Amino acid sequence: MKWTDTLRIAEALYDKFPEIDPLTVRFTDLHRWVTELDGFDDLADRSGEKILEAIQMAWIDEAK
Repeated sequence: MKWTDTLRIAEALYDKFPEIDPLTVRFTDLHRWVTELDGFDDLADRSGEKILEAIQMAWIDEAK
């Protein structure tokens, strides 16, 4: 998984943290959680606010 795989990342986050409301997650925590996901294989510094926001929005959609 790369940073651009927002839907796959969102699905993995939902599976790993089903009790978490994605709207309450700080971007610093989101960044760390993504980099710690099984199958994530990208450089940590390749993300930015736009990517984290896209992941968060996809996670919100997944949680509905």
